[in-house]
Amino acid sequence: MASSRRSIALAASAATALTLGATSLAMTSASAAERPLKDYTLTWGVKESYRGYVTGMAGGTITTADGASQAEKNGEFTFTGGTGTYDSDAHTVKLSFKGSVTFKGELHKFETKLTDLQFDSAKKTLTADVTRDGKLTEDVPLAEVAVTPPPMKGMATKLTKEAATQLGSSSYEGAAGDPLTVTGPAAPPTESPKPSPSTGQPTPKPSPSTSKPNPKPSSSTSSPAPTKPPAGEIVDGKLTWGVKESFRRYISSGGEVKTAGGAKKVGEGYEFPYKSAKFDAKGKKVDAGFNGSVQFLYTAHGIDMTFSDVKVKTNGTSGTLLVDVKTAKGTQNDVEFATLDLAKATYTVKDDVLLLDKIPAAFTAAGAKTFANDEVGSIYKPGDKIDPVTVALSLDEDAALPGGGGTGGNGGSGTGGSSTTGGGSVGGSVGGGGNLAATGSDVPAGPLLGAAAAVVAAGAGVVFAARRRKTADEA
Repeated sequence: MASSRRSIALAASAATALTLGATSLAMTSASAAERPLKDYTLTWGVKESYRGYVTGMAGGTITTADGASQAEKNGEFTFTGGTGTYDSDAHTVKLSFKGSVTFKGELHKFETKLTDLQFDSAKKTLTADVTRDGKLTEDVPLAEVAVTPPPMKGMATKLTKEAATQLGSSSYEGAAGDPLTVTGPAAPPTESPKPSPSTGQPTPKPSPSTSKPNPKPSSSTSSPAPTKPPAGEIVDGKLTWGVKESFRRYISSGGEVKTAGGAKKVGEGYEFPYKSAKFDAKGKKVDAGFNGSVQFLYTAHGIDMTFSDVKVKTNGTSGTLLVDVKTAKGTQNDVEFATLDLAKATYTVKDDVLLLDKIPAAFTAAGAKTFANDEVGSIYKPGDKIDPVTVALSLDEDAALPGGGGTGGNGGSGTGGSSTTGGGSVGGSVGGGGNLAATGSDVPAGPLLGAAAAVVAAGAGVVFAARRRKTADEA
């Protein structure tokens, strides 16, 4: 009887051990699938036009704190201290980030603060705690993320209905947000040399030989081969840009375009020759200048605008296009004409050529203002899209730069050839910032706009606005 009880006890113990072992194995397997992560960063600007609205029309400010920072010139935000887990089976990550950003509108009386940003690659979402006008809402889904395999850079985002509510505009629902980038910690520094077994001291690297190699035999009549520039030094390049498609079409309806100083008409845009450039591959920075000028003339409408001394300055995912602009009022040097979106730029040199192809560009306030006159201001607004910019820089005199072509403008094909007058069909709606260019011309706006309406049907809206204003002033 005692033997039977011992058998039963042993069997129960074995069953218990087996159960505990299975449970432990399952727990070990589950925990092995998740690995801890730390020191990650997240870069996202919410939406560029929203940032411009806050600091522009809303007369407000944007502030970062608690580990978050903002890029210069009202750029995107970087959140630090990201911690979370990596699922090695599903190859997904969950990360939470430190830092906060507060949008405050002084004129429109609002304050919105984002904290505790969380990125879930499995759910393809970005969430945050949002405090709007003192009311906290936790875990608000701000954006849907088009997750890419590592490196997770420049991932497209789409704002949610909840984001639109918190940002105060239903138009943001489903709209494209800024690209999102998730970056891991920097690689550890290279280890010091290990001590050699015999001496206990680091093994020294072999010293270079003091004797110089024999030069290659050369012909007595041939001159030495020219030395190439140091690696990374720019020796040639060009910039291709069409300014703005709708503006070109307007000029082509009765004006002309002239190029000078080496600039030339290429496809639907203009090519500006190389002047000088610096390139920092590691820092992803370009500082390049280009010669040549493009002059837009529409004598009947009192328009004479010249764009010259074009410069491009980039820093990672953002940049600026600077231009000298000459009108009847004089010349403005180094106008910060447009912002450049380099979120998708790789800064990769191929065949000794760095190509930043069709960089999306948009008017700055200063760029839009160059088209203004005293009567109606400018029909273009900060943030309005203009033609993209292509920059090609060569690190070798023998490298072939890519050929010219279309500018990939804002829909439809423009005309506006070099040194062409009259003729030209406007046709269709003029995209982008407006219908009729307003410049710094001293010609009275009333007669100018009235004549424009007879020539360019697309200018009717501006003409109507100008006439209404004139009638009101006379009344």
